[in-house]
Amino acid sequence: MNKQAIRSIRPTKWLRAAAFAALGLFAGSAGAGQSATHGLAMHGEPLLAPGFDHLPYADPLARKGGRLRLGLPGAFDSLNPFNLKSGSAAQGIVGNVVQTLMARSYDEPFTLYGLIAKSVETDDAREHVTFRLDPRAHFSDGAPLTSADVLFTFELLKAKGRPQQRIAYGLVKKAEAPDAHTVRFDLTGAKDRELPLILGIMPVLPKHATDVEHFSDSSLKAPLGSGPYVLQETVPGARIVLKRDPNYWGEDLAVQRGLNNFDEIGIDYFRDGNALFEAFKAGLLDYREETSTSRWASAYDFPALRDGRVAVETLQSPGPKGMEGFVFNLRRDLFRDIRLREALGLMFDFEWIDANLYSGLYTRTKSFFDESELSSSGRPASDAERALLAPFPGVVREDILEGRWRPPVHDGSGRDRDAARRALDLLSAAGYRLVDNALVKDGVPLAFEIMVKDRNQERLALFFAASLQRIGVAARVRLVDEVQYQRRRQKFDFDMMIGQWLASASPGNEQRMRWGSASAAQEASYNLAGASSPAIDALIDALLAARGREEFVTAVRAYDRVLLSGFYVVPLYHAAKQWIAFSTKLARPAALPRYAPLFGATLETWWRKDP
Repeated sequence: MNKQAIRSIRPTKWLRAAAFAALGLFAGSAGAGQSATHGLAMHGEPLLAPGFDHLPYADPLARKGGRLRLGLPGAFDSLNPFNLKSGSAAQGIVGNVVQTLMARSYDEPFTLYGLIAKSVETDDAREHVTFRLDPRAHFSDGAPLTSADVLFTFELLKAKGRPQQRIAYGLVKKAEAPDAHTVRFDLTGAKDRELPLILGIMPVLPKHATDVEHFSDSSLKAPLGSGPYVLQETVPGARIVLKRDPNYWGEDLAVQRGLNNFDEIGIDYFRDGNALFEAFKAGLLDYREETSTSRWASAYDFPALRDGRVAVETLQSPGPKGMEGFVFNLRRDLFRDIRLREALGLMFDFEWIDANLYSGLYTRTKSFFDESELSSSGRPASDAERALLAPFPGVVREDILEGRWRPPVHDGSGRDRDAARRALDLLSAAGYRLVDNALVKDGVPLAFEIMVKDRNQERLALFFAASLQRIGVAARVRLVDEVQYQRRRQKFDFDMMIGQWLASASPGNEQRMRWGSASAAQEASYNLAGASSPAIDALIDALLAARGREEFVTAVRAYDRVLLSGFYVVPLYHAAKQWIAFSTKLARPAALPRYAPLFGATLETWWRKDP
């Protein structure tokens, strides 16, 4: 069927608007101070009007059918992505099998539109939020999805979910369900304007088919959800296969139109990165996002590419660039001295590493929100920022307050003496002395372990360790498998590791789990550094309480300055562009979202040309 024929059988926008109005998607009476709406934005109003046809980066005429074959590094030991052990769970479950109350548009910083919940109501202070469920929603076994399932999920994840969910849901004063399709949350006292949106992206699990007693355990039981796919096959640790649910209830929702176009999605796991690449070259996989600069620069010349079966593309990477770096575990007494942390960071020779390992394709990261309006780098603090920081004198260094600080620049020789001299000066001030080419304090040599999970991390860590050895620091590199790595990370059983903090255009509640004091002792949180600072906590509160974009940007920049001043991380680098390779049998919309990720884990906006 051609596109014109497809268009002819689709309802007109006018008819859809009438249908949505009948379902209560347009604003209407919803109680004092509240009104029902089809979407909710963190700041301002949703960009898409009621009755919109599809997300801007989806093609509603995308062809349905065919199979998508993907490959991922590592392994998995669970099919439950919602508990403390979610770090080692298989990817592809969230969004495909289990869906959320509302769907996020990646064309806006943080805006949600109706999915399971057809509409949302909140007051100006955001102290209450009500979700009206779509009565058509049901799980893949045919059981209706009701407010009882939503409340069940809320209570379960508040008790046994991931740390960020426990922290956020714990702020809710009361949750109730006055009828089968209405859920109300009382947020009085939370002082968190993002909380209605955090609740909006809550997954909904089936009350009748969830094992509460063993929810905290790793499980290979196929999850039941309300999404467009069901889990058809599982090979523990190695492979999962998702198959389209022909009875998916939300096929024609605006937020789903043009998405989820493959009949089957196979995801294979590879413990070796080279084997993963070879599988792609051999045509066993359909898509690859390249993260190795050396491979991108020299390895993309193989038969499938030369004869047109594979294409490559360089795309602008949207949104803020997050932070990746060697993170110090401040739970270890060794790393509590900020002078030591700064000194060790001075020894990371980015210039030599980028030129010799990465073909000069990386950019050194200088902010937790780099290349965006949220970054403090290169910007002197405004009066509004200084007012936020005033209760915490001395927390932000003067050069960071003025926007002058940058990670150190080496001469590229691999043996920059000036950097070593500055590092040794700081370590001397911290009480360390060189004894027989080893740094010693109180008779104890300066030594620690760097935990890594793959050969790429190992190579980088070994170069860093060699630089540290030049000034008498003994850094041992230890490679562990993916499952052990995740378990040690979750229990904070490491001295140093490479951490990654992705940045969104609307940082919010997740920052409590990454850097908030309460998360420092919470097992499996992403507060890898063990940071515990009143200034950090206050600025997270400030960015969550911001009522407008300008106020929000001010709070995030001040927050960025506090994190940088703590020297919790030795910043690494980022790619300013995204490199992808794919089978020419695949196609995607020309329009890309304004904010990361460009494509979801299972290429939700793509389709196969010839199913």
